[in-house]
Amino acid sequence: MATRVFSDEELEALRSFPSIGKDELIRYCTLTPADEAFLRKFRRAQNVLGAAVQLSAQPWLGFVPDAVPAALPAALPAAPPAAVGRLARQLGLAVTDLVGYGEREQTRTDHLREIAGYLGWKPAKTIELKELDEFLLARAMEHDAPSLLFRLGCEYLRSAKVIRPGVVSLLEKVATAREAAEREAPTPTSGSSRRRCFRRCGSPAAPTRSL
Repeated sequence: MATRVFSDEELEALRSFPSIGKDELIRYCTLTPADEAFLRKFRRAQNVLGAAVQLSAQPWLGFVPDAVPAALPAALPAAPPAAVGRLARQLGLAVTDLVGYGEREQTRTDHLREIAGYLGWKPAKTIELKELDEFLLARAMEHDAPSLLFRLGCEYLRSAKVIRPGVVSLLEKVATAREAAEREAPTPTSGSSRRRCFRRCGSPAAPTRSL
């Protein structure tokens, strides 16, 4: 299976919020005046702060994990408290305002669509997925490690501002690219086979002249 590249714990981590360092906190959780004006359109404090978390997570991770609230009784790790706290302070809100955000999945999805448009990110549709396939195939001709190809695929999507598809979907694309690379790998020609034989066995003896 494509997903066997990672353990169950690693798969969960790839779907979740990681811890956030100081540099990332400053880079991704600092709101501009334009960001704040955009977020205020969501009106309710809960929605404003929830949208702010999504606004920060999308360019940071390349996707937005499902577990946005800072306190959520679920298996997935929620947004880092340091990130939520920094965003809340800039917006003049309480961290607790985030509790319960996105209980209606459609609300979170609708917000993310608006946020992606504001940030200039695109969903992974037919054209974007075709370009991803081409990128992965080119990389698979150079590298065979599926975990490396997965990471390169994530980096490519972030650079293209394309929202990362689900982990399993991306791993399946990695597996397809590796299979295609194996099929397209050049087979050795008779000449190259002979050259390898000469290097391994030495040059053939000079022909003897008949008397």
